[in-house]
Amino acid sequence: MNFRPRAKDEPEINLIPFIDVLLVILIFLMLTTTYSKFTELQLTLPVADAEQQRDHPKEVIVAVAADGRYAVNKTGVEGKSVDAVALALRSAASAGKDSVVIISADATAPHQSVVTVMEAARRVGLTQITFATQSTAGTRAGSR
Repeated sequence: MNFRPRAKDEPEINLIPFIDVLLVILIFLMLTTTYSKFTELQLTLPVADAEQQRDHPKEVIVAVAADGRYAVNKTGVEGKSVDAVALALRSAASAGKDSVVIISADATAPHQSVVTVMEAARRVGLTQITFATQSTAGTRAGSR
C-alpha cells in the first residue's frame, strides 16, 4: 500500500483564450458602430434690432471700467468697496427686487471688479443679473 500523500495540482485558469475572445468582440464592436454627429444641428437664431431699445425702468446698468471704477446708471460710484456699490444699487433699483442688473464691464477690467458687483447685487437682494457684451459688428447684446 502506498500511503504517501499525493501532490495536488492547483487548478489553473488559462486567460489567453479569454483575452483573445474579448479582443475579437472589441474589434467587431469598433468596426460596426456608427458615430452620429449631434453637433451639426442647423439653427436659425432670432434677430434683435439694437436700435429699437426702449426705456426699461427695471434695468440697472452697472459699468465697470478697466481700472476698476464703477458707474451705476451713468452715475459714478465713490469707492470700490462692495458696500459702496451696494448702496448705489439700492438707490438705483426703482423696481425693487424685480430689477435686472446689467453688468457692462470693460474687457480688460479685473475679474474681482465684476465679482464685487455681483456680491453687491446679492446683498441688496437683486437676483437677476445679466452681462452686456458687444459683437464684432459693434451692436450691444446681452445674455443671461
